[in-house]
Amino acid sequence: MLLGCLPGVLAVVALALCARGVERATVPGRTAAAARPPALHGAARPRIVPRSGWLDRSTGRSQPPPRYDDKVVAVFVHHTDSPNGYRCADAPRIIRHLYSGQTGARGWDDIGYNFIVDRCGTIYEGRAGGVDRPVTGAHAQGFNHRTAGIAALGTFTAGVPVPRAMTDAIAALAAWKLGLADVDPRGRVRLVSSSGLSRYKAGTPATLPVLAGHQDGYRTDCPGSALTASLPKIRERAALLQGRAPAPSRTATAKPTGTGEPTGTGEPTDTGKPTGTGKPAGKPQAVRGSHPAPRPTRPTP
Repeated sequence: MLLGCLPGVLAVVALALCARGVERATVPGRTAAAARPPALHGAARPRIVPRSGWLDRSTGRSQPPPRYDDKVVAVFVHHTDSPNGYRCADAPRIIRHLYSGQTGARGWDDIGYNFIVDRCGTIYEGRAGGVDRPVTGAHAQGFNHRTAGIAALGTFTAGVPVPRAMTDAIAALAAWKLGLADVDPRGRVRLVSSSGLSRYKAGTPATLPVLAGHQDGYRTDCPGSALTASLPKIRERAALLQGRAPAPSRTATAKPTGTGEPTGTGEPTDTGKPTGTGKPAGKPQAVRGSHPAPRPTRPTP
């Protein structure tokens, strides 16, 4: 009987070996395909001092839960319009003062900025909700959604030196935060205004720099002429930290390639012109400093 069963057993073994050979031939191909995720341009997360590093129990207030967007696609750079001659060890005290002013006299529910950077390059967590999450801030009226606010501690009007440590830290922070959504800091992004107090009427689409100054969205001189002049270098530095190729050098005779400006994802727009009406609204006077007028306890974004 054993001999009689051998042909059947051999057939089963042969089928098993055949199936194993097919598996060996196909599995590597599937594995290789699965190992090719979409190319992302991320950057290392810089060191960030948590809120507990500057907010003590005597200063902190009760506040509602944080609000979130789906992702961060743009960054607004601010200055705090405060004195520059501080010791970096005093930065937590100064941030507490900013927090008290915004949650006290202004009636806000928390500090408006998502991050604050001092002149020594130390990055502090600002608004509560988690540094790695898309927390809705209160820093750029009309454009708080899907953006992060980075405030440079000090005043950087024309002629004021901007510390290299500060600009490097802003670049590293922007590279990491924008990299979470694979956004090129040198690009442009389409945002929709939520407030007529901004440069654009509520509901108006606006195409702005991905890494913008506060004055790009609101009539103000923030972040000051000196820091504004540093933004192109900050953008380029942030892009390099994301592993992107350097921007091609431009000459007097060089002609731009393509027909449009890069968007937040690095893709060209159809025409290179801002989408929507793109017509600014609001009063022509610029507001000195980094903040609009006081708003309700939960500021309208």
